[in-house]
Amino acid sequence: MSRALVIGASGGIGAAISSELEGRDYEVTRLSRRENGLDVTDPASVESHLGNLDGPFDLIVISTGILAPEGAGPEKALGQIEPDTMARTFAVNAVGPALVLAHAERLLPREGRSAVGVLSARVGSIGDNRIGGWYSYRASKAALNQILRGAAIEIGRKRKEAAVVALHPGTVETPFTADYPGHSKVSAEEAAANLVTVLEGLTPKATGRFYAYDGQEIPW
Repeated sequence: MSRALVIGASGGIGAAISSELEGRDYEVTRLSRRENGLDVTDPASVESHLGNLDGPFDLIVISTGILAPEGAGPEKALGQIEPDTMARTFAVNAVGPALVLAHAERLLPREGRSAVGVLSARVGSIGDNRIGGWYSYRASKAALNQILRGAAIEIGRKRKEAAVVALHPGTVETPFTADYPGHSKVSAEEAAANLVTVLEGLTPKATGRFYAYDGQEIPW
């Protein structure tokens, strides 16, 4: 039986990915702040929770993230940027996954196909940005993408068959997106099925790239 590790497994998309993997006969280890007290922005918490895990895991999914801190929202103009809000958004969306990725190599098999998928967002693509706005969220996801790219190179030096990728799930119906009714949304279950299908179809040549839920590559 294949083994999977899902970080952020109590959130809408993380829970759906966990259930989808279990439906495909994976043995799933779930970690989250709500259920386990994992704080991805706290190095000691990450070390405590991930340092005690025994691999290997054939698949690792990092599904943590925020659109904005509680009580705040995405900025529509440069003048709306608040340093503390931006710093918190970066801490959760970029620094947190980086701390988790530091454990990924140890937790992946030394030989054989494996995959790491980190939930990013299309709005983090610099090449795809045509309308501006959402500065903290966009920039934090762009930073995450760069971290992912570097992690793919580092992990690939010893795990030649690993594919480490950024993933865009689409706009998913979760509390995360409830305040944005103008966007076309899919259910968390549908998004999870799409993402797992993409992850299962990856080859080592895909490592260090950015993919949408339909398998199409997104420009950095």
